[in-house]
Amino acid sequence: MTADPTAPPTEPSLENDGKRLHPVTPWRRAWAPLAGLFAVGLNNAENIRSWTTSLGLGWLAALLVALMLCGAGYGFLSWRVTRYLVTDTELRIRTGLLFRRTAHLRLDRIQSIDVTRPLLARAVGVAKLKMDVVGSGDSDELAYLGESEATALRAELLARAAGIDPLTAPSAGEAPARRVAAVPTPVLAKALALESLSGGWALLLVAGIALPVTLYVLGAGLFVALTVALPMLAGVWGGTLGRFLTQYGWTVSESPDGLRLDHGLLQRDHATVPPGRVQSVRIVEPLLWRRQGWVRVELSVAGEGNESGLLVPVAGRAQAGELIGRILPEVDIDKTMASITAVPRRSRWAVPVWRHGYGHGVTDAVFVARAGRLSRRYTLVPHAKVQSVRMTQGPWEQRLGLADIHVDHGANGTATARLRDAAEAAREVAAQADRSRLGRRNAAPERWLTR
Repeated sequence: MTADPTAPPTEPSLENDGKRLHPVTPWRRAWAPLAGLFAVGLNNAENIRSWTTSLGLGWLAALLVALMLCGAGYGFLSWRVTRYLVTDTELRIRTGLLFRRTAHLRLDRIQSIDVTRPLLARAVGVAKLKMDVVGSGDSDELAYLGESEATALRAELLARAAGIDPLTAPSAGEAPARRVAAVPTPVLAKALALESLSGGWALLLVAGIALPVTLYVLGAGLFVALTVALPMLAGVWGGTLGRFLTQYGWTVSESPDGLRLDHGLLQRDHATVPPGRVQSVRIVEPLLWRRQGWVRVELSVAGEGNESGLLVPVAGRAQAGELIGRILPEVDIDKTMASITAVPRRSRWAVPVWRHGYGHGVTDAVFVARAGRLSRRYTLVPHAKVQSVRMTQGPWEQRLGLADIHVDHGANGTATARLRDAAEAAREVAAQADRSRLGRRNAAPERWLTR
C-alpha cells in the first residue's frame, strides 16, 4: 500500500523520531544511587565490619556487585526513555523513568544555549547542552551529547530561532566569531590574589586551619573539627583557587548571536550573552585594584544564562568600557562616570563614613548608582530596561531631608541611589519614569538570534 502524496505530512513524535543521548549518559545517571549507598556505608562503618564477619567477604562482595548492577540498570533504563526532538518551532525533551516529563521549549523563547564540558566529560568527548527559556525558573539540559553533536545542535537551534529555512538550518553551522578580549593568566592570578587580601580570605584560611586544630587538641574530636573546618575551607577555595580554575583562559568573542564567553581550566564553559537581554551592567573596583587600573564587569541578564554573571573577571578601564559599549552601544563610560554627583554633606549624620562611596548620575542612555567605599560598585541600568522607580525615606532620612531612589530592572534586580536630597529625589523619580517610557518606545527589538 503506497502513501497518498497529497496527504499532509505527519507530525514528528518523540517516540518515533526522537533521538537519544550519548551512550555514556547511563553512567552519569547511575552514580547518584551508588554514591548514596557509599555515603550510608561510610556512616555505618561498624555495621559493615560486623556484616563482613557474619556474612563473609565473598557474600558482601556479591551484594556490592548486585547493587552496582541495579544502579547501572537504573541508569540504562533512564537513558533509554530520554529522548529529544527538534521541530520547526520547538525543542522537545522527554525524561523520567517513573514520573514522565515532556518539555516543549519554543525556539523564539529560548534566551541562551550554552555548552559545558566538565573534566570527565572532556575525557570521553561529550558535552552538556543547557537551555534557558523566558518565563521558566528552571533550565532544561541535554546531558550528555557528543561534542560535535552538541555544537551542531546548538547551531541548528540558533539558526531555526533566527528564522532560517528549516530545511537548511541543520547545515547552517555555527555563526562566525571574532575574539575581542582575553584575560592573561598572570593578570588573573594577581588580581585574584589582591582581591583575596582585601576580602579577608587569608584571615579565613588561617581561622579555618587554626580553629579546628585547637578544637581537636582540646578534645572536641575529629568529627567536630572537620565540621568546623570544611565549610570555612570550602569558602576559601570558592573565593580563591576555585575562582581561578573557573575563570582561567577567559575570552570574549563577538558573533551575530551575541558575545561568547569561553573559560575554565578543568571544566570548559561556553556561554553566549545576548545583548538585548542585558538588564543592567555593574562595574566593580576592589580597593587593591585601583592602583592597577583594573575593574570587573558583571551583567544581569534576563533568564538564567551565564550563571557566573560575568562579562570579564578583570580588565583595564579602557577595555572594560569598550566591552560595555558592545553590550550597550549608546553608553559612553567616561560621560557616565562624569555624570555622578556626591551625596549632600548633611548625609554624614546618617552614614558618617560610608557616605563617601555613594553617588548618582543620569545620562541619555542609563541611570547609574555608585556604592561602596572599599570595593566601589557602579550599577548602570539602561532606561529601556527600567521596570519601576520609587523613592523611600526612613525616619532619620525624613528628618535630614534625604531619600533613596530605587530603580528596578527586568532581571529582578535593583539599582539604589542612596542619601539623595529629598526634593531632588522626587524630581528624579518623575523624570526617570518619563525616560523609561521614551526608552522602551525607541529601544531596538530584543530578538538577538540573528545572523
